[in-house]
Amino acid sequence: MAPLRAQPQRTDFGQPHRRLRRTQHGGGEPQGGRAGNVRMSARPATAGLHLALMATMVVWALNVTAVKWLAGVMDFTLVASLRMVCAVVALALLLFFSHQHFPRWRGRMLLLACTSALLLVYGNQMLFAKAMETTTATNAALILALNPLINGVLEALVFRKPLTGRYVAGALFAVTGVCLVVLNQANAALAGPSFGDLLVLGSMLSFACGVLALQRLSRESNPLAINVFLYAVGALALCVHSVVVIESPLAALQTLGWRDWLVVAFSGVGATAFGALAWARGVAAMGAGRAAIYMAWVPVLGVAFGALLLDEPLSVWHLVGMVLVLLGTVLSALKPARVVPPPAVAECKSA
Repeated sequence: MAPLRAQPQRTDFGQPHRRLRRTQHGGGEPQGGRAGNVRMSARPATAGLHLALMATMVVWALNVTAVKWLAGVMDFTLVASLRMVCAVVALALLLFFSHQHFPRWRGRMLLLACTSALLLVYGNQMLFAKAMETTTATNAALILALNPLINGVLEALVFRKPLTGRYVAGALFAVTGVCLVVLNQANAALAGPSFGDLLVLGSMLSFACGVLALQRLSRESNPLAINVFLYAVGALALCVHSVVVIESPLAALQTLGWRDWLVVAFSGVGATAFGALAWARGVAAMGAGRAAIYMAWVPVLGVAFGALLLDEPLSVWHLVGMVLVLLGTVLSALKPARVVPPPAVAECKSA
């Protein structure tokens, strides 16, 4: 009896989902070829996704400088509100021209989506802004370096996914590399524990919990539709907060020059909107833990851009830190192929 073959099934993300080809003896192998022995390799289907995530980290590192620029000319809450509004407009236009539908969640899924929006956008932005008033940039960067480990542990607890030794080693390499880069900056100022450090940790946990909710939502809808909803709710919460807290927010907007608006557009559309799409696809395909490893590149690339654009000094420790982050990223990206039993040999018919 010939083995049954299943046609590739398309997922919400436009990538074919490979089904197993079953044989008469119950074994299976990926359609399109037999697997060999166990080997460590990144999945070819996600090679483009790895590059997209790396490009997103480059843009996010540049966005750090952009946000610092904007925070120098207006209130941080207003900065966050403008960025999120620009992101929502860009994402909504993409949703319209791609002929996709706005999510129609109800009940528990709608509640989960609103919670994810408030954690991922509003809570993360507000807690971090408040934290920077009472802690140093060095302390904040070191705490945020724990992102990969925190995301991996939370993902393992919520979705019952085992933490492999390879992932833990990769996360530790990445965290160590970030610490080396941050602590060897010329203006590094490590201070004692403060309430601001707890707020930074709260901001990171808010982001991580929002990402876990995003990972669950990705099973129901495509990343573009999800991000339109999340950033619309988050932007609405930030705008309401700005109107209540800031005196004359419209007057503050009228003082902005064309360069400021250009930076707002880059931060909102380029870094936030398109970065969110790449991030959502990464979380859906790889999981929150593995995708979070890439976030270790943000402070590292920030230092590199500071050296290139602002002539800030670099040391050998910065190079060592970058190598460790690269090693951690590669270790976390590698995934062992499944062990597939050899194909069954057909029994010879007796004469």
